[in-house]
Amino acid sequence: MAHQGTSYIYRTRMAGALLALAGTCSLALPSDEVSLAVIEISGTPAEAEIGFTWLGDGSETLLGMVNTIDTLAYDKEFDGLVLRLKDSALGITQVEEIGQAIERYRETGKQVHVFAEGYSTSDLLLASFADEIILQAGGYVSFPGLHMEEMYLADTLAWVGVQAQLVQVGDFKGANETMTRTAPSPAWDENISGLLDGMYGNIRSIIMNGRDLSDRELDEAMKVVWAASGDEAVEAGIIDVVVDLPELKAHLAEVYDAEVSWVSDPYAVAEGSVDFSSPLAVFGAFMAESGPVHIDHPTIAVLHIEGTIIDGDSSSGGMFGGGASVGSRTVRNAIETILKEDLIEGVIVRVNSPGGSAIASEVMWQGIERLKTEKPVWVSVGNMAASGGYYVLSAGDKVFVNPSSIVGSIGVVGGKYAMGELYEKAKVHVVERSRGPMGDLFSASKPWDASQLKIMREEMNETYDLFISRVEAGREGIDLDATAEGRLFVGVDAVELKMADEVGGLDDAINALAGEMEMGDFDVIHYPQPPSFEDMILQSFGQFIQSPGASVGISQLEMMLRSLLGDQRYLSVVDTLNALSLLRDEKVLLVNPRAIYIK
Repeated sequence: MAHQGTSYIYRTRMAGALLALAGTCSLALPSDEVSLAVIEISGTPAEAEIGFTWLGDGSETLLGMVNTIDTLAYDKEFDGLVLRLKDSALGITQVEEIGQAIERYRETGKQVHVFAEGYSTSDLLLASFADEIILQAGGYVSFPGLHMEEMYLADTLAWVGVQAQLVQVGDFKGANETMTRTAPSPAWDENISGLLDGMYGNIRSIIMNGRDLSDRELDEAMKVVWAASGDEAVEAGIIDVVVDLPELKAHLAEVYDAEVSWVSDPYAVAEGSVDFSSPLAVFGAFMAESGPVHIDHPTIAVLHIEGTIIDGDSSSGGMFGGGASVGSRTVRNAIETILKEDLIEGVIVRVNSPGGSAIASEVMWQGIERLKTEKPVWVSVGNMAASGGYYVLSAGDKVFVNPSSIVGSIGVVGGKYAMGELYEKAKVHVVERSRGPMGDLFSASKPWDASQLKIMREEMNETYDLFISRVEAGREGIDLDATAEGRLFVGVDAVELKMADEVGGLDDAINALAGEMEMGDFDVIHYPQPPSFEDMILQSFGQFIQSPGASVGISQLEMMLRSLLGDQRYLSVVDTLNALSLLRDEKVLLVNPRAIYIK
């Protein structure tokens, strides 16, 4: 493994498989001592190196964690693996991708143990892939099922004097309903209920397979483990044992019938680290890491489409802070960089987006089409490829999805908010002046009349027709009568409907592409590249320098909302609000502003 520039370069599990074929792999043998690798999982792994993640060992990223587990599977030094969950906040598709790595690890004959002070739904899902689930004495297990809340704000907006004029193309789209209705339409209710059924079915399948439970047995267990003590969870068959942390090594010694030693963070995914005790070393590392990555080995590039799709440059936070946005200009620049690198032999587009700007989605689609003329381009879907995210996906040659990836929402929404009544209530006097036959079309005060609404719908239908044409061209054999008009599907259903090709994570897509191209040993580099030190300084302090009062206000609001909602719910809500805020600048969107998360 090597570390160059601002990018981690990974050897993949294909290289590990070659080592195994060469006879370098051996399974754990009876011994007086066994060595266990320990990996801590806290928070949410990043999709790619962003911000300061490139200063660590690479395991902070999802692919880095998967590669660590895959490499450990063939490392003769270690006889087993302990995953230590410390306030982890994994999404369900991240659980599925790490879980697949755990399954590959166990296929070598080694065991995996998971230890946590408490198990929420996502923690329990991950642990169900392991050989043993260990709970801290006095800890808890909480698996109540899935719950989803939707807010409908039509009456609220009317009360404050705002008229939301949002038009959608696609009966099942649902993107306008939060603002225009007091309850879901029958089509949206059918759409979202079906999606929730699919996600719940995937969750149940993971736990039943991992814990060897039937449907009936899991139903009975869930009556207990919605909030259970350790002993209750053991009796229900959901976990294996309760152990106090100081006794964990002794417990594992009994499991292996041998003395146990363990190594935390067994080796860095990428070479090199920063000595934070030395300011000169820190700034030296910053400056050294800021240069462009140097490629000197056959490589697969991973191009990340992460967050709300916007025009221009990518941003770490939108209007409401917290949520990432991916800019068409940033992606197109990354594509041009990839095209210039002869040693990049193939590209995986990693999509994790609810969509956004229709124009930016088309610009990205055009860029991927350009990239395909020089290199094979496959797609891997993380949590979501919806609306504009699916628009971009349709340009790929082959598409991998996780079982619970949210896919689809082929439809269009657009409009504006007419705030004339709000201005009157607030005693705000607005004087409007227009020139030209369409000058007042986007007046913030006046709602559209019938002729203006007709014009908007015609514009949106044109965008929808273009969207449909892109999907038809990219997804041969797809039945749009069953998949379009805003319908949403989980990954396993998307494959059956020819909206995607295979079930698998990012690591699966990378290795499958490398296998098809007969690449024996190769590197993986992520694009867009992490920002330079100078860019991070400007991003961190630029707003404060320009407007300190506004910066402080946004920061305080973000802190308050994070405290009230929790990090995962806050980020989901922020992504939704940032997507809808695009209506300030664009009137036709490809977006699916729905927040779905597993608690």
